[in-house]
Amino acid sequence: MLTDKKKKYILVGLVAFSVLLTSLSFYFYQAFFSPNILIYSDEPAVLEIPKGSTFSQVRDNLLDKDIVNEVVTFSFVAKVMNYSEGGVKPGRYIIEPKLTNRQLVSLLRSGRQTPVNITFNNIRLKDELAEKITSNLEMDKEVFLSLIEDESLIEKYGFDKQTIMAMFLPNTYEVYWNVSPQELFERMYKEYKRYWTDERLAKAKEINMSPLEVATLASIVQSETNKADERPVVAGVYINRLKRGIPLQADPTLLFALKDFTIKRVLNIHKEVESPYNTYKYAGLPPGPIVLPEISSLNAVLNYQTHNYLYFCAKEDFSGYHSFATNLRDHMVNARRYQNALNAAKIFK
Repeated sequence: MLTDKKKKYILVGLVAFSVLLTSLSFYFYQAFFSPNILIYSDEPAVLEIPKGSTFSQVRDNLLDKDIVNEVVTFSFVAKVMNYSEGGVKPGRYIIEPKLTNRQLVSLLRSGRQTPVNITFNNIRLKDELAEKITSNLEMDKEVFLSLIEDESLIEKYGFDKQTIMAMFLPNTYEVYWNVSPQELFERMYKEYKRYWTDERLAKAKEINMSPLEVATLASIVQSETNKADERPVVAGVYINRLKRGIPLQADPTLLFALKDFTIKRVLNIHKEVESPYNTYKYAGLPPGPIVLPEISSLNAVLNYQTHNYLYFCAKEDFSGYHSFATNLRDHMVNARRYQNALNAAKIFK
């Protein structure tokens, strides 16, 4: 028979247990299901988790970036959901406003990172490419540069140190932030192979060119004119010269050989540079592209305009378009007009 005193103790114990259980239930609910993200705008936050990160580093990063409001509850939920013990997955994650700890941990644990865009164009040199292509990635540009300069690697894909740039087609691509250098290289190679369909390969064969030679010529055409509608005409000029064994005499190849892209006016002294890229000294195509050729430039070569032009010169109105000629006499007339315009504009080098 319970005494009144014992009944009182039991009642107090039950009340205390009930209060404790309610508190724990409330804490558990709050920890798992209440919003814990400090984002007050419509713009989401970005969390980048490098390879090899520990949970404590992820937690500190969330705190430093003011993403989570209460780090203790986040840590508690991460522990319960087995994220804190070896569950960290590297990547770039977009964190939306009003997420709960459970939703945030689920996102990070799943590895569902958001891809980033990489865009590159107007690239002449490998170090420029490495810097541009890795600018939005975890990857170090020097690591990627060493990859595309690895002769034993690039030879396996059918390229050499002069032609490897032809593999990179200027465009915008979606990749993961923590993509490895080898994975990125493979992705670019797949895009290159995707462009070179059987139909395009057949067109290249019709003009007695390999895909790499098409890319080299396309890079010269692109360097000569930024007018997409004029590129097939310029490509036709160079193909006419190649067929007749006439040196291309392309000024942009001199700038590439000199590695001086500030020159506005090519002079006779520039034409003396000793380089396989000097198309005034050496007939045929140079060893490789002088700029990353855009798809429109590649298409311009494959679908070049048939005509009898052998010469062209920039128009004196500085419109970016060119005057074309079938003979040297008419070309010299066009060239004189342009030179006079340069003189009038005080452009001497």
